[in-house]
Amino acid sequence: MKLRIQNLTKTYKNGVKAIDNLSIEIGTGMFGLLGPNGAGKSSLMRTIATLQSPDSGSIHFGDINVLEDPMSLRKLLGYLPQSFGVYPKMSAEDLLDYFATLKGVSLKSDRVKLVKEVLEITNLYEVRKKHVAGYSGGMKQRFGIAQLLLNNPKLIIVDEPTAGLDPAERHRFLNVLREVGTNCTVIFSTHIVEDVKELCNEMAILNGGKILKHTTPQDAAKEIEGSIWTRSIDRDDLEAMEKQYNVLSSNYNQDNSLNIRVYAEQQPSEDFVLAKPQLDDVYFIALKQDEFVAVS
Repeated sequence: MKLRIQNLTKTYKNGVKAIDNLSIEIGTGMFGLLGPNGAGKSSLMRTIATLQSPDSGSIHFGDINVLEDPMSLRKLLGYLPQSFGVYPKMSAEDLLDYFATLKGVSLKSDRVKLVKEVLEITNLYEVRKKHVAGYSGGMKQRFGIAQLLLNNPKLIIVDEPTAGLDPAERHRFLNVLREVGTNCTVIFSTHIVEDVKELCNEMAILNGGKILKHTTPQDAAKEIEGSIWTRSIDRDDLEAMEKQYNVLSSNYNQDNSLNIRVYAEQQPSEDFVLAKPQLDDVYFIALKQDEFVAVS
């Protein structure tokens, strides 16, 4: 089933245009929605999840007209927001059993089987008796995936799920998400480029409520081959370099000098060395070009 969004617009009462005439088509698999904080990612996620209405435009998932028939989508939807509520002092097993009851699984034997299955998928079975309130951040995120899997969703939306997780928790969470995303449409919203690179077979870069680029992580990097250059500089020279070249990013070397990455069709000077393009480069190029258009 494909998600088709056409000419979607949403402006809040304070005048902020969070979604700006956005159109995109998303198929089965892991789809990464990449953008900085305030780009409109959460607004788009909430609108797709039928938690808010747009000012104009349309959303279809398969044969479902989402804006006209939100209940039909909700039956197929699993949604993990950026932050979710305070948990009662209940074990993961009992809380999932309760959620399964709310989702219409009436037979106790069916609930037991289903709860065991989602706990195993999310690697929480060994801690099923522990109160969810006492879980770590990563475990709570995996519990969030467990609860949304109870209704066998065809569309899964996860909004900034790895924010605040330590590297080990992030890795475990991404592995779980990768496993559940093989047979349905998963929209994965993040500002962390590495998450999209590791996880997604398709991606879009969003800023100012607009899609700046819709591609795959592999194709995105190929498009800028031969255009990324690098060199080491003294950190005091960074400002001058930024005025002279299209500097995408910089990072410190061990000797406190800076390594800069520059986007240019030809070698900027003989001091620069051709570098292998990365998804971060694609991301920064898109944002810089958008910023240039906005001020021109």
